Amino acid sequence: MFCVECGREGKIFRDGTCLSCYLKNHTFTKGLEIIDIPICSHCGSFKYKNTWFSEIFGDVLRKEVKSNFQISKELENVDINSECTEIKEGMYCKIYITGFIDNVEITEEHEITVRFQRTVCDVCSKRFGGYHEAIVQIRADNRKLTDNELNSIQTSIESLVEDLQAKGNRALFIADVAKEHGGLDFYISEKSAGLSIAKKIQEQYGGEIKQSSKNIGMKDGKQTYRMTYLIRLPLYEKGIFLKYSDAFYQIISFHGNKVKLIDLSKWEETTVDLKSIQKASTLGKEELVKDMILISQKEDEIQVMDQNNYEIKVIRKPKPVSFDSKTVKVVKLEDRLFLMPIR
Repeated sequence: MFCVECGREGKIFRDGTCLSCYLKNHTFTKGLEIIDIPICSHCGSFKYKNTWFSEIFGDVLRKEVKSNFQISKELENVDINSECTEIKEGMYCKIYITGFIDNVEITEEHEITVRFQRTVCDVCSKRFGGYHEAIVQIRADNRKLTDNELNSIQTSIESLVEDLQAKGNRALFIADVAKEHGGLDFYISEKSAGLSIAKKIQEQYGGEIKQSSKNIGMKDGKQTYRMTYLIRLPLYEKGIFLKYSDAFYQIISFHGNKVKLIDLSKWEETTVDLKSIQKASTLGKEELVKDMILISQKEDEIQVMDQNNYEIKVIRKPKPVSFDSKTVKVVKLEDRLFLMPIR
């Protein structure tokens, strides 16, 4: 059969024309020349329909094109791409809509202006209003947290929140951080995230968690509650030296209600319950550690000199290790000298 447009003999696609002529005389996509997209002035999130998204602009634009453009059902395996340039009121974009008809690839180009409507998103509005569903309280048992602990814990919690945000939880944020009673209070936007954070901190720093709730009113016909998660950290902190069962130890780490110790006379690690060392004697922290000059060493002992009074000391090696530095770290506990473990 012959095409009524070009007169060539061959397969007729539709309306008496071949596929080539049909494609020349038809368009398969049609859309707006101007698209308005709300954008949060603070966090940069975009609003599509009634939902805010922390996505890159190209992904949100693709949603808008699908929603605002008429795309013929004749096109199969449709793909949408864009090239955009920033302009004063928003973005100038070239939109490329590609699909297939009878295995022939069709690409149609559109030029549009995207106007940004600057506003405040739902999450930022809550953040500025101090909204929170949970309070994560960090305290220590019968002591104040040290500055190092406070900084370390705050860094850990901020990292946990950032990780959860990166996984798509844009509604999560820290509304406020306050120093209270020798510890820290974190005001968290979500109850479930608050509990997750509390468990992670307990796992990392030890101690126990206590939960309490407070009725804060009605929402959608239901009672709503604000949760408080109190993490009571152990009496001891990481790095402290202890005398426990007539042996000398240093605390390496905490895992929930377990504490990992290293025996300074053997350099052997052990894990015990926190309760079992409640009566241990605390001897001090890193201020007890000092550098001594290495004089000589044998397989089972080492000879060092105190840099302050030039006294020569002999210390037994817990293990047959060799030191190749000019100084070694030594800790003095109750008139006994121990080599600091090599880890």
